[in-house]
Amino acid sequence: MTEKREQAERESVFILEAARLKFGCGAVEELGWDLERLGLARIFVVADHGLRTFGILNRIGDILSSAGIVATFFEDIGIEPTLASFGRAAEATKGLDIDGFVAVGGGSTIDTAKVANLIHCHGGAIMDYVNPPIGAGRKPPSPLKPLVAVPTTSGSGSEATTVAVLDLPALGVKTGISHRYLRPSLAVVDPELTRTTPAGVTASTGLDVVCHAVESYIAKPFHARPRPANPDDRPPYQGSNPVADIWSAKAIEFGGQYLVRAVRDSDDIEARGAMMLGATMAGIGFGTAGVHIPHACAYPVAGLRHEYRAAGYGGDHPFVPHGFSVVVTAPAAFRYTYDAARERHAQAAKWISGSPIDRPGPDSLPRALIDLMRQVGAPSGIAELGYREADIPALVEGALKQQRLLALSPKPVDSGRLEQIFLESMRNW
Repeated sequence: MTEKREQAERESVFILEAARLKFGCGAVEELGWDLERLGLARIFVVADHGLRTFGILNRIGDILSSAGIVATFFEDIGIEPTLASFGRAAEATKGLDIDGFVAVGGGSTIDTAKVANLIHCHGGAIMDYVNPPIGAGRKPPSPLKPLVAVPTTSGSGSEATTVAVLDLPALGVKTGISHRYLRPSLAVVDPELTRTTPAGVTASTGLDVVCHAVESYIAKPFHARPRPANPDDRPPYQGSNPVADIWSAKAIEFGGQYLVRAVRDSDDIEARGAMMLGATMAGIGFGTAGVHIPHACAYPVAGLRHEYRAAGYGGDHPFVPHGFSVVVTAPAAFRYTYDAARERHAQAAKWISGSPIDRPGPDSLPRALIDLMRQVGAPSGIAELGYREADIPALVEGALKQQRLLALSPKPVDSGRLEQIFLESMRNW
């Protein structure tokens, strides 16, 4: 009876909700048609100002104008969004008669559009919606206005996810807002838009793709979670499941096969296109299954210190790019989780390395990931990002605040284990 009761208390349902996807070279040329199909005539365009230098925003403006669409452009985007930068975007929508949003840029831009849409539709303070225990965790009461995401980098997968991430420097941590209503209505993914992305940005965002996908693939299975009291309480991050596994697996394979090529040659459209598609596929995978230890550790790694200057991001704004903040602790994290899903760890290592793994063990996946990190010029560990062993207690404290992520780890994680992971991550080579 006890076993039957425990089974009844466990989740037995998972949900896959994915943004519609349009992919291919030249896809952005159909943006006007896509907006008309959604019934959008007056839109708020959230865009990375740097894209104006390359003529991309002027091109978008011409496409919209030709379709008879009235657009208001907002370009004051934070490289790593903060409460203040999200607030500026939300404020800019006040009083505007708009029926939808378009985001053109990387994950920071798409996340900014998600939050601007949320506040425009439902009001309130941004912190009202931020995940607890940092924010109040308020749920939007009804769907938002349509959002079309046009990514120009290949990493965050934000064009397919329910999450918007923000930096809270005063608290020394990054966190986010997560709800299914934040997911874009359509992702228009055009590999041609990544030609101008610097190699360092491609490296960081591409490593984020790989980590997203691996974390999703090895996450605690959906049926190991408690059953929610009602369907509305089922979290967006539900745990690994057979459908999310398909998306995550292909994204891991693409990362191993194409990331090095994409970093080395911006004109290798096959490689850059594969990484863009991989980012969206990983977004669909982790948008359903979730991420865990490396991403939980990444938030304090990116939030506590702002000293690191990453190649390709401009030297005037020291910060830790998200992909680098994630990947530096991933080898130690995956070494720890190995015995909870041995076959999956070995399979992920095979996809990344592109070759069979002889005598798989706890170091197989970390070795494959470290080799990829070295080939694309990633930092060797948190020491290279400016951290010392004396900083580990604060990093542990920040990671412990990300319980919605840590809950998806295939093995239990406490402060002692996090301390060990950070210690092992000072230098990966």
